[in-house]
Amino acid sequence: MCRIGAIKSRNYIHPSMALQLMQSQQKGHDNSGFAMIMQDLGGIFQQYKKLPTLSMACTDAGIKLAEDILHESGFLRVMQWAPEVNDQPGLDINAMPNYVFETFDYPRTYRKAGQKEKEDLLLDIRLQLRAALEPNEEGFVYSFWPDIITLKEIGDPRDIGTYFNLWEADDRFTAKVITAQCRQNTNYDIVRYAAHPFHLQGYTALANGENTFYLKNKEFQQGLHRGYIGFESDSQCFLYTLHYVHRELGWPLRYYKHVVTPLPFEEIEQREDQKQLLAIRQSLAHLEINGPNTIIGMLPDNTLFSCCDAKKLRPVVIGRDADTVVISSEVCGINEILPERDWETDIYPNEREVVVIDDNLEVQRWKQ
Repeated sequence: MCRIGAIKSRNYIHPSMALQLMQSQQKGHDNSGFAMIMQDLGGIFQQYKKLPTLSMACTDAGIKLAEDILHESGFLRVMQWAPEVNDQPGLDINAMPNYVFETFDYPRTYRKAGQKEKEDLLLDIRLQLRAALEPNEEGFVYSFWPDIITLKEIGDPRDIGTYFNLWEADDRFTAKVITAQCRQNTNYDIVRYAAHPFHLQGYTALANGENTFYLKNKEFQQGLHRGYIGFESDSQCFLYTLHYVHRELGWPLRYYKHVVTPLPFEEIEQREDQKQLLAIRQSLAHLEINGPNTIIGMLPDNTLFSCCDAKKLRPVVIGRDADTVVISSEVCGINEILPERDWETDIYPNEREVVVIDDNLEVQRWKQ
């Protein structure tokens, strides 16, 4: 079983907090991996928020392939950071030779381009890098986007934290939002791309559970957008639907819940917005999901949200203090990092709502 979590704070926080959040839920996952996405970056990346950062794990040959593609495309590297690893004996980690976090300036011809042109360029380059590295397994390109860093690894989360020296907090590697999961994709072959969280053009999603409508979702999504690829995990469909509904169709976030877990027809008929909801059921039926799952999602504007399947078959809880909001599969995770909060204000979302945390840390509960 997966365990997922998200931390959103007014202050810059270190990944050690995410590790502590997940470690307390150890009995609920299988110690097969740890992955996280850091968004709204601080530390050494803070001054580069408007420039794209490449997050990649690769071989030496993979670095050369990626650098050639980026150079030929006109990207100019402005900052490079490689974590100092602690490769002590006995660690349970299936490490890659290199971990690359590099920030680039846009090609000269794109520096005055519109936002959409830049975003399309970053997607196309990431897809090109992935295609170049995949044939000989020379590397894995997780994200190439401004103000975002992604790390995915196979092994015991405690040892992964030790390997990357992430247990001791410092102010060089921080963010205001961190989403994390402790488990690799052990239902199928273990592939680094399959580890949650998933990212696409500023959108992030991770899930605890499974999607039994995976094949239906996949077959429909493959024809919707060039960025909907891989499908190494059934939970990637949650990300692609979020991206499609909110970015491609331009619908408000509240309609995401209506797409993935639509209301019964008899309830729709009693609604003032029945016309819109019936249109969703008719046109996007193949994006409906099924099975036990809880979803955590992030929008490009740093809005954080969580919602559940239509029967609430997977746990999730939201707790907060004055400066930090935490979403966790289990309340013990929140207890670990926010022990002094008012526990009576914790939220246990039901099957027909979306809990949303905006950039001012205001927590809203939207009834479907």
